[in-house]
Amino acid sequence: MGFTVFVDGQEGTTGLRIHEVLAGRRDVELLKIDADKRKDAAERARLLNAADVAFLCLPDAAAREAVALVENPRTCLIDASTAHRTVPGWVFGMPELCTGQREALRHAKRIANPGCHASAFILLLRPLVDAGLVPPATALSATSITGYSGGGKKMIEQYQAQPLEQALTSPRPYGLSLQHKHLPEMMAHTGLTAPPVFMPVVASYYQGLAVTVPVHTAVLGTTPEALHAALAARYAGERFVRVMPLRDAATLEAGFLDVQACNGTNRVDLFVFANATQALLVARLDNLGKGASGAAVQAMNVHLGLDEGLGL
Repeated sequence: MGFTVFVDGQEGTTGLRIHEVLAGRRDVELLKIDADKRKDAAERARLLNAADVAFLCLPDAAAREAVALVENPRTCLIDASTAHRTVPGWVFGMPELCTGQREALRHAKRIANPGCHASAFILLLRPLVDAGLVPPATALSATSITGYSGGGKKMIEQYQAQPLEQALTSPRPYGLSLQHKHLPEMMAHTGLTAPPVFMPVVASYYQGLAVTVPVHTAVLGTTPEALHAALAARYAGERFVRVMPLRDAATLEAGFLDVQACNGTNRVDLFVFANATQALLVARLDNLGKGASGAAVQAMNVHLGLDEGLGL
């Protein structure tokens, strides 16, 4: 017997990807809404309550409104917006987060899908905080470079317009108010008590993301070997998290990190590059895969008790 699934906000980048992934699965029946009823609250409520799993691929305010429409206790909501990522009662949709997270997702009816930048940052830092190698009060900084697809329809249209505006031809730092919407989840799900100084950068390519966190190993009183070992121990056996060799020789030989190497996958690659006193911690993923739609489908699979990688 199959599961019924509704994607509320199917026309957006994340919703479209989820719909495409699930459309080829025989164990899923996708509920569809007529184009002229996408903003009809009664029709959306009917479909939300008819679904075993409903993905909310909506702006924050609309996602909160959608939650209020759900009365069926069987319906599991997986919210791809920022609205519920630190809200009590919502389980963070990252199976690899910690021991017991998969069990929590299995029983949850409210799941908050992680943000793309936050996914990379959390997967890098949570094991190191848990291991005591990075104290919670450590003042950290992080830089994330990402493709423009994460900016939604308007940004995609800007970057795909021809001729391309001169300002869009070079990387563009943003989030300069130091209030990026991913910061609360970056703290809440790593255990950090001090917000990192976070600078995201969007560049003129479609997808792919890498977050870099520099640390002074001498100041922390640790070593690159200890940092790498903690990551390797935490993610041993994880099919979607790959801890690359310490000072990855292939990347060093090339001289550059390929930000797009995880594109088209649900994988995240973790690196530790280091010298005697400093280290660069790097996480690379597809912002549309493990950073969005792939993570949402993975969380759905866990919740339904299916093979975690089904369709991924």
